[in-house]
Amino acid sequence: MGRLSAKIDYEEIRIARILENQAKLASLGLNKTLANLRAVDSSAKSIKSHVRKAPKIYYSGMPLRRSSRLTKASTTESPSGHDSLRRSNRLRGISRDPISLPQGKVGVSKKTSEEETRPANMPLVKVTALQAQLSPDIMIQRCNSKSRGSVYSPVFGICCHFCRQKKLCGEEGCKRCGNLDIDEPCIGKTDCSVCHSSNGVLCRACLKVRYGEEMDEVRANKNWMCPHCIEEKGINPKWICNSSFCLKKRRMAPTGIAIFRAREMGYKSVAHLIMDELQQTQNRRR
Repeated sequence: MGRLSAKIDYEEIRIARILENQAKLASLGLNKTLANLRAVDSSAKSIKSHVRKAPKIYYSGMPLRRSSRLTKASTTESPSGHDSLRRSNRLRGISRDPISLPQGKVGVSKKTSEEETRPANMPLVKVTALQAQLSPDIMIQRCNSKSRGSVYSPVFGICCHFCRQKKLCGEEGCKRCGNLDIDEPCIGKTDCSVCHSSNGVLCRACLKVRYGEEMDEVRANKNWMCPHCIEEKGINPKWICNSSFCLKKRRMAPTGIAIFRAREMGYKSVAHLIMDELQQTQNRRR
């Protein structure tokens, strides 16, 4: 009885509040406004165009859609009377003649052998006629930044070993990046005279900041070697590659943007700073 009486009291209070609110609306003259708004809302709903529903299609009584290949396979029967299954020639016991190459051709194609002899700043790429064209506006922006280049190109760009930016270089006289000539080297990227690998490809900015060398001097030096080859040949064991990849292989933490700290301490580049730190560590162990 207690719960029932409480429920009845709540309903009475609720109805009393509704009547009180309606009286307030009537005293303010808002009943007419609410009626007008409801009329406008209902008329707007009726104006909406009726969306035509697509007729439902029942596919149970229609033939199944199958590709012509499967249809032909189902019509041809095997000698045992069952439908032929899709199986490889090896499983069906059918031997195929080996593919014979034309005379004078070996397993390695001409392009592969040519690619192996090319320097790292002149890689061989396969391009289509559409890829070999860049808009004049983009080519104008190419020389905006001479240090790393301003135009990213996944086809003609050569990836720097340190910053890993695959951009067209900003050098004005570069025929590869300026004329998109793949048979010309990129003069805005370095090439190691020993390994000719991607480890020796550096852009102008990374060469200056990370190793303290100028691109013009490196380009003129035909015997220039990358830090990997310098270390391997024992010319300077402490002159190591300070890219994040190579430092992690040595279990060393990547330096990040360390050029500011190196210059504050009086070093020419990050490589000089790391070389001095390695030398100091070696002296402490002694």
